[in-house]
Amino acid sequence: MIGASRGIGREFVVQYLADRAQVTATARKLGDVAELEALGATAFALDVADAASASGLAWRVDNAGFDVVIVNAGVYGPRTTALDTPTEADFDNVMHTNVLGPMRVIPQLADALAPGARLAVLSSEMGSMGLREASAGWLYRASKAALNSVLKDASLAFASQATCIAFHPGWVQTDMGGPGADLTPAKSVADMRRTVAALTPAQNGSFLNHDGTLLAW
Repeated sequence: MIGASRGIGREFVVQYLADRAQVTATARKLGDVAELEALGATAFALDVADAASASGLAWRVDNAGFDVVIVNAGVYGPRTTALDTPTEADFDNVMHTNVLGPMRVIPQLADALAPGARLAVLSSEMGSMGLREASAGWLYRASKAALNSVLKDASLAFASQATCIAFHPGWVQTDMGGPGADLTPAKSVADMRRTVAALTPAQNGSFLNHDGTLLAW
């Protein structure tokens, strides 16, 4: 579980541990790492936006034999609309975390996946071109559209090894989604876990809603 300090990522850890799964999880801050360990996970510090930190993933998970990998780390960035040009600092923060981060960690998982593994990135319907009807958060939208492209390429590279998908978790009651969102983290994650468990190789490279419904890129 890449990015498990809070919200959706932490809920994945809680639910998988409740089902007696062996869970490996990462967080940026050492205090959050300690909390994950207290829950029963194997945990270590990892910041996907930092090249030195991210480069240490491979040796920690080499030959781990993961059945499921979730890449969750992400940020929203400025809540601006289209044509509000982001600052260079905001652009770098969002793109480094949401796009470069997965591009750094996913290749390091090649030798850590069990045969027939499932790998999912936490994307967003806001990154969809086909479903887009609003422009709010256009930097976040651009980052998730780019993440979808990263996932699609990963699905081709891992085609003989794993089923790779991009997830829209729904509008979830997290720090990012806000208290007025439709879904609790528990419901969103329960749905995604059922979807992951039911994946078939034919779905490799798909963009799926939390409940398994196919979404337009």
